[in-house]
Amino acid sequence: MSKVSIQGDVSGTGDFTIKAPNSNVDRTLTLRDETGDLVTTATDLEPQVKDSLNATGSAPIYACRAFVNFDGTGTVSIRESGNVSSITDNGTGDYTVNFSNAMPDSNYSAVVGQGFNSVNNETGNIASSRTTTSCDVRHFEANFPRDINTLDLVIFR
Repeated sequence: MSKVSIQGDVSGTGDFTIKAPNSNVDRTLTLRDETGDLVTTATDLEPQVKDSLNATGSAPIYACRAFVNFDGTGTVSIRESGNVSSITDNGTGDYTVNFSNAMPDSNYSAVVGQGFNSVNNETGNIASSRTTTSCDVRHFEANFPRDINTLDLVIFR
């Protein structure tokens, strides 16, 4: 059986406390079988995240803060989402994506995409009226608003 040792630094004067939460559930902390320090800051974590995501170089990584794939025809319905609470149908080709958790400000990047449309090749999508709690998305075909069966919105901040 392995042993667990806690060893203090002889030159230190502070107390180090390990405290259990107020819980009725048994929990297990499994230590990795390697030498190293616990990650305590974002600077310590960044190399591990980049390695896990196969991201190279010194450019920072920015996470997707919200995403949604929805059907904008008939009764609007969300197929899959993250940090999206609902979609409001404002009229033909006009939708509001409502966030479950607010963005820190409205200066985020909104990327809009659509599924294949066999009706008309002259299509366009825009993201407008960005607030911390929602983003409007509009779909056009031949310069006219039109409902579409697959619309996507991804938010980066």
